[in-house]
Amino acid sequence: MRQYSADLTPPWKKPKPVPEVPAEPGLVVEEPGTGFCGAVIRCEAGTVTLEDRFGKHRVFPLEPRGFLLEGRVVTLVRPSSAAPVRPSRTASGSVAVPGARARVARAGRIYVEGRHDAELVEKVWGDDLRIEGVVVEYLGGVDDLPAVVADFAPGPDARLGVLVDHLVPGSKEWRIARSVTGEHALVVGHPYIDVWEAVKPSVLGIDAWPRVPHGQDWKTGVCRALGWPAENTGAVWQAILARVTSYRDLEPELLGRVEELIDFVTAAGDAGLR
Repeated sequence: MRQYSADLTPPWKKPKPVPEVPAEPGLVVEEPGTGFCGAVIRCEAGTVTLEDRFGKHRVFPLEPRGFLLEGRVVTLVRPSSAAPVRPSRTASGSVAVPGARARVARAGRIYVEGRHDAELVEKVWGDDLRIEGVVVEYLGGVDDLPAVVADFAPGPDARLGVLVDHLVPGSKEWRIARSVTGEHALVVGHPYIDVWEAVKPSVLGIDAWPRVPHGQDWKTGVCRALGWPAENTGAVWQAILARVTSYRDLEPELLGRVEELIDFVTAAGDAGLR
């Protein structure tokens, strides 16, 4: 007698097999039903917990064909060693994505006033910016901003974000920033005279940043007050920058402004993909 399979589904209607991937801590996947994307932080019997780049947690069932990995449908399975382990993080505090390739650069850009500001943004947010495909460019001064914005011509798919120093209401810089801010261009500023002040004093072993009399060069005055070599502020800055290892070393007034710009610039591109 012939042996027949109990499965009467025609071969062309059977779903194609998908790879099974261990839900190792740090693996970044997307749950297609909700669009939630995050890194695995915990895998227990029947469930997996994901954490997105903002630290939000979601728990999902380990169902067949339940997740996307780099755009491909996969089945997550419990790894052989499923002890909860928190994933490593970037300097900005986001979940690190091991082996992730830099995204093709977006049309949007972030301009940062000041070379030291740009170096600090690169050190703390560089990994995130490369994954998001956001290019940071150096802005020489706020006086150049209207020409930069006009030349860039920001639009729905090409937003422009700008970070400037010491943005005080009523100042010349504040008026220029307001004149170019619009639906697709956002100018934000931190309250510090110089980005050096955004580094927490405790990181440098000082009690506080010294007050510099009005009219004096701020960097030179700070170096003299602290006994640092005032004749070479560039070298002093490199020493300061070397002490910065993560977002924890920076004041929240700067952290919030940079995160705001990243969200603003990336929102346009993400919206266009949905």
